[in-house]
Amino acid sequence: MTVPSAPAASWSRSVTETVRGSHQYTVKGFSMAKGVGPGRYVSSDTFAVGGYHWAVYLYPDGKNPEDNANYVSVFVALASDGADVRALFELTLLDQSGRGRHKVHSHFDRSLQAGPYTLKYRGSMWGYKRFYRRSLLESSDFLKDDCLVMNCTVGVVKNRLETPKNIHINIPPSDMGHCFKNLLNLRIGCDVSFEVGDERVQAHKWILAARSPVFKAQFFGPIGNPDLHTVIVEDVEPLVFKAMVNFIYSDELPSIHELAGSVSTWTSTVVIQHLLAAADRYGLDRLRLLCEEKLCDELTAETVATTLALAEQHHCTQLKSACLKFTAVRENLGAVMETEGFNYLEETCPSLLSDLLATVAVVDDDAASFNRKRGVNGNEGANPVESMEASERRIRRRV
Repeated sequence: MTVPSAPAASWSRSVTETVRGSHQYTVKGFSMAKGVGPGRYVSSDTFAVGGYHWAVYLYPDGKNPEDNANYVSVFVALASDGADVRALFELTLLDQSGRGRHKVHSHFDRSLQAGPYTLKYRGSMWGYKRFYRRSLLESSDFLKDDCLVMNCTVGVVKNRLETPKNIHINIPPSDMGHCFKNLLNLRIGCDVSFEVGDERVQAHKWILAARSPVFKAQFFGPIGNPDLHTVIVEDVEPLVFKAMVNFIYSDELPSIHELAGSVSTWTSTVVIQHLLAAADRYGLDRLRLLCEEKLCDELTAETVATTLALAEQHHCTQLKSACLKFTAVRENLGAVMETEGFNYLEETCPSLLSDLLATVAVVDDDAASFNRKRGVNGNEGANPVESMEASERRIRRRV
Protein backbone atom coordinates (compact mmCIF):
# COMPACT_ATOMS: atom_id res chain seq x y z
CA MET A 1 0.00 0.00 0.00
CA THR A 2 1.39 3.36 -1.00
CA VAL A 3 1.44 5.91 1.78
CA PRO A 4 0.33 9.32 0.46
CA SER A 5 2.98 11.96 0.77
CA ALA A 6 2.42 14.72 3.30
CA PRO A 7 1.05 17.93 1.83
CA ALA A 8 3.41 20.84 1.44
CA ALA A 9 3.57 23.08 4.46
CA SER A 10 1.24 26.05 4.22
CA TRP A 11 1.55 29.18 6.33
CA SER A 12 1.09 32.93 6.36
CA ARG A 13 1.88 35.69 8.81
CA SER A 14 0.21 39.04 9.34
CA VAL A 15 2.66 41.70 10.48
CA THR A 16 1.59 45.05 11.93
CA GLU A 17 4.30 47.64 12.34
CA THR A 18 4.88 51.38 12.32
CA VAL A 19 6.69 53.45 9.74
CA ARG A 20 8.22 56.36 11.64
CA GLY A 21 9.32 59.80 10.62
CA SER A 22 10.11 63.04 12.44
CA HIS A 23 9.96 66.76 11.77
CA GLN A 24 11.39 69.65 13.79
CA TYR A 25 9.23 72.76 13.86
CA THR A 26 10.54 76.12 15.09
CA VAL A 27 8.29 79.06 15.96
CA LYS A 28 10.38 82.24 15.89
CA GLY A 29 8.76 85.42 17.23
CA PHE A 30 6.25 83.68 19.49
CA SER A 31 5.17 86.93 21.16
CA MET A 32 4.20 88.35 17.76
CA ALA A 33 2.02 85.29 17.04
CA LYS A 34 -0.12 85.91 20.09
CA GLY A 35 -3.34 87.82 19.75
CA VAL A 36 -4.58 86.15 16.58
CA GLY A 37 -7.51 84.77 18.57
CA PRO A 38 -8.66 81.32 19.67
CA GLY A 39 -8.95 78.73 16.92
CA ARG A 40 -6.32 80.36 14.72
CA TYR A 41 -2.99 78.64 14.21
CA VAL A 42 0.45 78.87 12.67
CA SER A 43 1.52 75.81 10.73
CA SER A 44 4.71 73.94 9.96
CA ASP A 45 5.57 72.87 6.44
CA THR A 46 4.11 69.51 5.46
CA PHE A 47 6.30 66.43 5.88
CA ALA A 48 5.85 62.88 4.58
CA VAL A 49 5.65 59.75 6.75
CA GLY A 50 4.25 56.35 5.76
CA GLY A 51 2.83 57.50 2.44
CA TYR A 52 0.91 60.46 3.90
CA HIS A 53 1.61 64.15 4.49
CA TRP A 54 1.41 65.72 7.92
CA ALA A 55 1.67 69.16 9.51
CA VAL A 56 2.03 70.62 13.01
CA TYR A 57 -0.50 73.28 14.06
CA LEU A 58 0.34 75.65 16.93
CA TYR A 59 -2.55 77.71 18.41
CA PRO A 60 -0.87 80.63 20.33
CA ASP A 61 -4.24 81.67 21.86
CA GLY A 62 -5.56 78.15 22.24
CA LYS A 63 -8.02 76.18 20.14
CA ASN A 64 -11.11 76.70 22.30
CA PRO A 65 -12.57 80.14 23.06
CA GLU A 66 -13.63 79.00 26.54
CA ASP A 67 -10.00 78.74 27.63
CA ASN A 68 -9.64 82.53 27.26
CA ALA A 69 -6.17 82.24 25.66
CA ASN A 70 -4.77 80.77 28.86
CA TYR A 71 -3.36 77.72 27.07
CA VAL A 72 -1.26 77.05 23.99
CA SER A 73 -2.69 74.22 21.85
CA VAL A 74 -0.62 71.91 19.62
CA PHE A 75 -2.00 69.39 17.11
CA VAL A 76 -0.67 67.10 14.38
CA ALA A 77 -2.92 67.13 11.31
CA LEU A 78 -3.31 64.76 8.37
CA ALA A 79 -2.50 67.03 5.43
CA SER A 80 -3.19 64.66 2.54
CA ASP A 81 -6.11 62.57 1.33
CA GLY A 82 -6.65 59.43 3.36
CA ALA A 83 -9.37 57.55 5.21
CA ASP A 84 -9.01 55.78 8.55
CA VAL A 85 -5.28 56.37 8.77
CA ARG A 86 -4.05 54.76 11.99
CA ALA A 87 -1.01 56.36 13.61
CA LEU A 88 0.94 56.96 16.79
CA PHE A 89 2.28 60.39 17.71
CA GLU A 90 4.88 62.08 19.85
CA LEU A 91 5.17 65.80 20.52
CA THR A 92 8.27 67.09 22.28
CA LEU A 93 8.77 70.68 23.43
CA LEU A 94 12.54 71.16 23.64
CA ASP A 95 14.19 72.53 26.77
CA GLN A 96 16.56 75.20 25.42
CA SER A 97 18.57 75.52 28.64
CA GLY A 98 20.69 72.52 27.70
CA ARG A 99 19.55 70.48 30.72
CA GLY A 100 17.47 68.12 28.63
CA ARG A 101 14.22 68.59 30.57
CA HIS A 102 11.99 68.31 27.53
CA LYS A 103 8.22 68.12 27.73
CA VAL A 104 7.18 64.91 25.96
CA HIS A 105 3.70 63.66 25.03
CA SER A 106 4.10 60.24 23.42
CA HIS A 107 2.13 57.21 22.26
CA PHE A 108 5.29 55.20 21.71
CA ASP A 109 6.77 52.71 24.18
CA ARG A 110 3.62 52.47 26.26
CA SER A 111 0.52 50.32 26.29
CA LEU A 112 -2.47 51.69 24.38
CA GLN A 113 -5.77 50.24 25.54
CA ALA A 114 -7.70 51.53 22.55
CA GLY A 115 -4.87 51.02 20.05
CA PRO A 116 -3.44 53.64 17.68
CA TYR A 117 -5.33 56.86 16.97
CA THR A 118 -7.45 56.82 13.79
CA LEU A 119 -7.67 59.87 11.55
CA LYS A 120 -10.83 59.65 9.48
CA TYR A 121 -10.11 62.10 6.67
CA ARG A 122 -7.89 64.97 5.50
CA GLY A 123 -7.70 67.64 8.18
CA SER A 124 -8.23 65.19 11.07
CA MET A 125 -5.99 66.04 14.00
CA TRP A 126 -4.48 64.61 17.14
CA GLY A 127 -3.06 66.76 19.89
CA TYR A 128 -3.68 68.76 23.05
CA LYS A 129 -6.03 71.70 23.54
CA ARG A 130 -4.21 72.50 26.77
CA PHE A 131 -0.71 71.64 25.70
CA TYR A 132 0.91 74.19 28.03
CA ARG A 133 -0.34 77.08 30.16
CA ARG A 134 0.81 80.15 28.29
CA SER A 135 1.92 82.19 31.32
CA LEU A 136 4.16 79.32 32.46
CA LEU A 137 5.47 78.78 28.97
CA GLU A 138 6.54 82.40 28.62
CA SER A 139 8.64 82.19 31.79
CA SER A 140 10.09 78.71 31.09
CA ASP A 141 13.27 77.41 29.46
CA PHE A 142 11.18 76.17 26.55
CA LEU A 143 10.97 79.74 25.26
CA LYS A 144 14.31 81.36 24.51
CA ASP A 145 14.90 84.51 22.52
CA ASP A 146 11.14 84.49 21.73
CA CYS A 147 11.59 81.13 20.00
CA LEU A 148 9.94 77.70 20.51
CA VAL A 149 11.32 74.41 19.11
CA MET A 150 9.23 71.26 18.83
CA ASN A 151 9.91 67.77 17.52
CA CYS A 152 7.02 65.84 16.06
CA THR A 153 7.27 62.09 15.42
CA VAL A 154 4.57 60.21 13.51
CA GLY A 155 4.35 56.44 13.33
CA VAL A 156 1.93 55.30 10.61
CA VAL A 157 0.56 51.81 11.28
CA LYS A 158 1.00 49.47 8.32
CA ASN A 159 -0.16 45.90 7.79
CA ARG A 160 1.51 43.37 5.52
CA LEU A 161 1.08 39.67 4.86
CA GLU A 162 4.05 37.34 4.70
CA THR A 163 3.71 34.08 2.74
CA PRO A 164 6.17 31.39 1.59
CA LYS A 165 8.17 32.30 -1.47
CA ASN A 166 7.61 29.17 -3.54
CA ILE A 167 9.15 30.54 -6.71
CA HIS A 168 12.67 29.23 -7.22
CA ILE A 169 14.78 30.34 -10.14
CA ASN A 170 17.79 28.19 -10.92
CA ILE A 171 20.81 30.38 -11.59
CA PRO A 172 23.54 28.58 -13.55
CA PRO A 173 27.12 28.95 -12.35
CA SER A 174 29.20 31.65 -13.96
CA ASP A 175 30.69 30.63 -17.29
CA MET A 176 32.81 33.74 -17.69
CA GLY A 177 36.04 31.78 -17.42
CA HIS A 178 34.82 29.27 -20.01
CA CYS A 179 33.87 32.08 -22.42
CA PHE A 180 37.23 33.81 -22.05
CA LYS A 181 39.03 30.50 -22.51
CA ASN A 182 37.13 29.87 -25.76
CA LEU A 183 38.15 33.35 -26.89
CA LEU A 184 41.76 32.36 -26.28
CA ASN A 185 41.52 28.92 -27.87
CA LEU A 186 39.83 30.28 -31.00
CA ARG A 187 42.29 33.22 -31.11
CA ILE A 188 39.49 35.70 -31.69
CA GLY A 189 40.75 39.30 -31.57
CA CYS A 190 44.24 38.42 -30.29
CA ASP A 191 46.55 41.44 -30.47
CA VAL A 192 49.82 40.20 -29.03
CA SER A 193 52.03 37.19 -29.69
CA PHE A 194 54.55 35.68 -27.27
CA GLU A 195 57.56 33.78 -28.61
CA VAL A 196 58.35 31.19 -25.95
CA GLY A 197 61.11 28.85 -27.05
CA ASP A 198 60.02 27.30 -30.33
CA GLU A 199 56.35 28.03 -29.76
CA ARG A 200 54.11 31.03 -30.27
CA VAL A 201 51.31 31.92 -27.83
CA GLN A 202 48.69 34.48 -28.84
CA ALA A 203 46.60 36.48 -26.38
CA HIS A 204 44.79 39.78 -25.68
CA LYS A 205 46.71 42.61 -24.04
CA TRP A 206 43.70 44.03 -22.19
CA ILE A 207 42.88 40.69 -20.57
CA LEU A 208 46.49 40.07 -19.59
CA ALA A 209 46.79 43.58 -18.16
CA ALA A 210 43.58 43.20 -16.15
CA ARG A 211 44.93 40.07 -14.44
CA SER A 212 48.66 40.67 -14.11
CA PRO A 213 50.34 43.87 -12.83
CA VAL A 214 53.45 42.91 -14.78
CA PHE A 215 51.61 42.73 -18.10
CA LYS A 216 49.73 45.92 -17.20
CA ALA A 217 53.02 47.76 -16.72
CA GLN A 218 54.52 46.19 -19.83
CA PHE A 219 51.70 47.26 -22.14
CA PHE A 220 50.07 50.28 -20.48
CA GLY A 221 52.46 51.55 -17.80
CA PRO A 222 54.44 54.81 -17.90
CA ILE A 223 57.19 53.16 -19.93
CA GLY A 224 54.96 50.46 -21.44
CA ASN A 225 54.17 50.07 -25.12
CA PRO A 226 50.49 49.50 -26.01
CA ASP A 227 51.49 49.01 -29.67
CA LEU A 228 53.71 46.04 -28.85
CA HIS A 229 52.64 43.03 -30.91
CA THR A 230 55.45 40.55 -30.32
CA VAL A 231 57.08 39.71 -26.99
CA ILE A 232 60.01 37.34 -26.53
CA VAL A 233 59.76 35.40 -23.26
CA GLU A 234 62.89 33.94 -21.75
CA ASP A 235 63.47 31.57 -18.83
CA VAL A 236 59.95 30.15 -19.00
CA GLU A 237 59.12 26.83 -20.68
CA PRO A 238 56.41 26.96 -23.38
CA LEU A 239 54.22 24.45 -21.52
CA VAL A 240 54.43 26.51 -18.33
CA PHE A 241 53.69 29.81 -20.09
CA LYS A 242 50.65 28.30 -21.83
CA ALA A 243 49.42 26.97 -18.49
CA MET A 244 49.80 30.43 -16.95
CA VAL A 245 47.94 32.13 -19.81
CA ASN A 246 45.15 29.54 -19.52
CA PHE A 247 44.80 30.42 -15.85
CA ILE A 248 44.67 34.15 -16.63
CA TYR A 249 41.67 33.54 -18.89
CA SER A 250 39.83 30.84 -16.90
CA ASP A 251 40.87 31.59 -13.28
CA GLU A 252 41.34 27.83 -12.80
CA LEU A 253 44.42 25.68 -12.42
CA PRO A 254 44.72 24.16 -15.91
CA SER A 255 44.86 20.43 -16.63
CA ILE A 256 48.54 19.66 -17.05
CA HIS A 257 47.70 16.46 -18.96
CA GLU A 258 45.69 18.44 -21.54
CA LEU A 259 48.48 20.96 -22.04
CA ALA A 260 51.42 18.53 -22.03
CA GLY A 261 49.86 15.59 -23.81
CA SER A 262 50.37 11.91 -23.05
CA VAL A 263 53.88 11.73 -24.58
CA SER A 264 55.37 14.48 -22.41
CA THR A 265 58.08 13.55 -19.91
CA TRP A 266 57.01 16.34 -17.58
CA THR A 267 55.42 15.23 -14.34
CA SER A 268 52.61 17.16 -12.71
CA THR A 269 54.83 18.20 -9.80
CA VAL A 270 57.56 19.56 -12.06
CA VAL A 271 55.08 21.59 -14.10
CA ILE A 272 53.45 23.00 -10.97
CA GLN A 273 56.87 23.92 -9.55
CA HIS A 274 57.70 25.88 -12.70
CA LEU A 275 54.19 27.36 -12.79
CA LEU A 276 54.60 28.66 -9.23
CA ALA A 277 57.79 30.43 -10.27
CA ALA A 278 56.03 31.96 -13.28
CA ALA A 279 53.08 33.06 -11.13
CA ASP A 280 55.47 34.84 -8.77
CA ARG A 281 57.25 36.47 -11.70
CA TYR A 282 54.02 37.86 -13.21
CA GLY A 283 52.31 38.82 -9.93
CA LEU A 284 49.54 36.20 -10.08
CA ASP A 285 49.00 35.69 -6.35
CA ARG A 286 45.98 33.41 -6.63
CA LEU A 287 47.79 31.10 -9.07
CA ARG A 288 50.80 31.03 -6.77
CA LEU A 289 48.63 29.92 -3.84
CA LEU A 290 46.89 27.28 -5.96
CA CYS A 291 50.32 25.93 -6.92
CA GLU A 292 51.37 25.90 -3.26
CA GLU A 293 48.28 23.90 -2.34
CA LYS A 294 48.85 21.44 -5.21
CA LEU A 295 52.49 20.92 -4.28
CA CYS A 296 51.57 20.32 -0.64
CA ASP A 297 49.21 17.55 -1.77
CA GLU A 298 51.88 15.97 -3.99
CA LEU A 299 54.83 15.94 -1.56
CA THR A 300 56.97 12.80 -1.79
CA ALA A 301 60.46 11.91 -0.64
CA GLU A 302 61.67 12.43 -4.23
CA THR A 303 60.17 15.90 -4.72
CA VAL A 304 60.12 17.54 -1.29
CA ALA A 305 63.72 18.84 -1.36
CA THR A 306 63.34 20.69 -4.69
CA THR A 307 59.93 21.97 -3.60
CA LEU A 308 61.47 23.24 -0.34
CA ALA A 309 64.18 25.11 -2.26
CA LEU A 310 61.49 26.60 -4.52
CA ALA A 311 59.41 27.68 -1.52
CA GLU A 312 62.41 29.41 0.02
CA GLN A 313 63.30 31.18 -3.22
CA HIS A 314 59.77 32.54 -3.78
CA HIS A 315 58.92 33.25 -0.12
CA CYS A 316 56.11 30.67 0.09
CA THR A 317 55.99 30.34 3.88
CA GLN A 318 53.10 27.87 4.05
CA LEU A 319 54.66 25.57 1.46
CA LYS A 320 58.04 25.81 3.18
CA SER A 321 56.52 24.82 6.52
CA ALA A 322 54.74 21.83 4.92
CA CYS A 323 58.00 20.66 3.30
CA LEU A 324 59.99 20.94 6.54
CA LYS A 325 57.36 19.03 8.52
CA PHE A 326 57.15 16.31 5.84
CA THR A 327 60.92 15.89 5.74
CA ALA A 328 61.29 15.84 9.53
CA VAL A 329 58.99 12.84 9.91
CA ARG A 330 61.06 9.81 11.05
CA GLU A 331 59.91 7.64 8.15
CA ASN A 332 60.79 10.28 5.50
CA LEU A 333 64.05 11.91 6.59
CA GLY A 334 66.48 9.17 5.57
CA ALA A 335 64.87 8.72 2.13
CA VAL A 336 64.83 12.46 1.47
CA MET A 337 68.55 12.78 2.29
CA GLU A 338 69.39 10.21 -0.37
CA THR A 339 67.79 12.17 -3.21
CA GLU A 340 69.51 14.41 -5.74
CA GLY A 341 67.15 17.15 -4.69
CA PHE A 342 68.60 17.13 -1.18
CA ASN A 343 72.12 17.45 -2.59
CA TYR A 344 70.90 20.41 -4.65
CA LEU A 345 69.35 21.86 -1.50
CA GLU A 346 72.69 21.62 0.32
CA GLU A 347 74.48 23.48 -2.46
CA THR A 348 71.92 26.22 -3.14
CA CYS A 349 70.16 26.80 0.19
CA PRO A 350 72.43 25.68 3.04
CA SER A 351 70.48 27.88 5.48
CA LEU A 352 67.50 25.57 5.05
CA LEU A 353 69.45 22.77 6.73
CA SER A 354 69.34 24.74 9.98
CA ASP A 355 65.57 25.17 9.58
CA LEU A 356 65.25 21.46 8.90
CA LEU A 357 67.34 20.57 11.97
CA ALA A 358 65.10 22.79 14.14
CA THR A 359 61.97 21.14 12.72
CA VAL A 360 63.44 17.65 13.28
CA ALA A 361 64.12 18.56 16.91
CA VAL A 362 60.51 19.73 17.40
CA VAL A 363 59.08 16.59 15.74
CA ASP A 364 61.43 14.39 17.80
CA ASP A 365 60.41 16.14 21.04
CA ASP A 366 56.72 15.77 20.18
CA ALA A 367 57.19 12.07 19.43
CA ALA A 368 59.14 11.49 22.66
CA SER A 369 56.47 13.30 24.67
CA PHE A 370 53.76 11.22 23.04
CA ASN A 371 55.60 7.99 23.77
CA ARG A 372 56.12 8.97 27.39
CA LYS A 373 52.40 9.57 27.78
CA ARG A 374 51.71 6.12 26.30
CA GLY A 375 54.48 4.48 28.34
CA VAL A 376 56.34 3.34 25.21
CA ASN A 377 60.07 2.57 25.44
CA GLY A 378 62.20 5.03 23.55
CA ASN A 379 63.71 2.23 21.39
CA GLU A 380 60.35 1.04 20.17
CA GLY A 381 59.35 2.22 16.71
CA ALA A 382 62.93 3.10 15.71
CA ASN A 383 63.57 3.11 11.97
CA PRO A 384 65.50 -0.09 11.16
CA VAL A 385 67.21 1.50 8.17
CA GLU A 386 68.47 4.64 9.83
CA SER A 387 67.62 6.11 13.22
CA MET A 388 66.49 9.67 13.62
CA GLU A 389 69.59 10.43 15.66
CA ALA A 390 71.90 9.32 12.86
CA SER A 391 70.04 11.52 10.37
CA GLU A 392 70.35 14.49 12.72
CA ARG A 393 74.09 13.93 13.02
CA ARG A 394 74.43 13.91 9.22
CA ILE A 395 72.51 17.16 8.94
CA ARG A 396 74.57 18.79 11.69
CA ARG A 397 77.80 17.85 9.93
CA ARG A 398 76.55 19.44 6.71
CA VAL A 399 75.43 22.58 8.50
